[in-house]
Amino acid sequence: MNSRFLDLIRRTMVCLPFSLLLFGCGETKPNPKAEAPPPATVEPDLDANNFKVDHPELFPLVKATEYQAVPTLDVTGVVQPDIARSVPVISLAAGRVVEIKARLGDVVKKGQLLLKVQSNDVSGAYQLYRKAVNDERLAQVQLERAQLLYDKGAVAKSALEQAENAEEDAKAGLDAASEQLRLLGIDRNHPSGIVDVTAPISGIITDQQITNASGVQGLSGPNPFTISDLSYVWIVCDVYENDLDAVHVGQLADIHLNAYPDKPLKGRIDNILPILDPNVRTTKVRIEVPNPGIMSVGMFATATFFGKQAHTVAAVPSAAILHLHDREWVYIPIGAGHFRRLEVVTGNMLPGNMHEVVSGIKPGDQVVSSALVLQNTVEQ
Repeated sequence: MNSRFLDLIRRTMVCLPFSLLLFGCGETKPNPKAEAPPPATVEPDLDANNFKVDHPELFPLVKATEYQAVPTLDVTGVVQPDIARSVPVISLAAGRVVEIKARLGDVVKKGQLLLKVQSNDVSGAYQLYRKAVNDERLAQVQLERAQLLYDKGAVAKSALEQAENAEEDAKAGLDAASEQLRLLGIDRNHPSGIVDVTAPISGIITDQQITNASGVQGLSGPNPFTISDLSYVWIVCDVYENDLDAVHVGQLADIHLNAYPDKPLKGRIDNILPILDPNVRTTKVRIEVPNPGIMSVGMFATATFFGKQAHTVAAVPSAAILHLHDREWVYIPIGAGHFRRLEVVTGNMLPGNMHEVVSGIKPGDQVVSSALVLQNTVEQ
């Protein structure tokens, strides 16, 4: 028994490594794929300005060209009369208007009759004139008598000198009374209670303060009319504080009237007011412009000032620019049928149906030649 038991133990010890080997060989090997990261998934582009089209060859590209642009500044203004060329019509006689020969907006010539005023000042002036005539006649008679007496030695020389002085004073009073009648427009030989008021200059009546039967108070009241010479006018513009370094006195400006956009004009800055509006941070810039006959007081205008040094900007065809939501856009290719909508800042229109692009793209960049066609395609 013992020998058989020992033999069994020896056979078991010999087979044990082989069994362990068989057990180890039977284990499952690890799978490399199970340990690899999960496969990548393509997330959709969340940029709302990126678009993909199926046939990008249908949308030809153009290259932005280089353009040397002069910096400009556009400001708005209003046409106003030149104060130095605006003259009030003055009636030296106070009274009541009995007839009006002109009205607001009329073109008048210098010396033209504008209105007639019935005035009591005429009677007073004529009375003073008649008194001055009598005084001068009496002084003349007294001078002749004094001269005769002095020649005969009947009076002293001082009496003659007093008579001469009285004659000079009487003449001065007569001249003053005559001048007053002349200023009132009264014929001293045919006096009348009606005073004629005429135009002091040629121009357009830009203000009227009287009607028929209204009162005129002479120098102390409002002027019946104001006549403006509109051969030259002012355009008063508002320029922001940050843009004041772009304007200077004597600088030329292009003027475009809202009423006549196809008729450009030229003007020159003659004054920059040294007063800044504290609320909107603007100052008044005054431009003097020759009036070709189409400019009316109160018209809106746009003035364009030009800088001295040019800078390089891009230029693209007008069709390449998309106007959307009060902004300007262009489409640029980004590869594999994808296009990106890019916002740009445009400038002036250029010859050849080209458009200046101030910022957003640079010369040499490619853009879609017809932005509106591509926009309609991506919206479908």
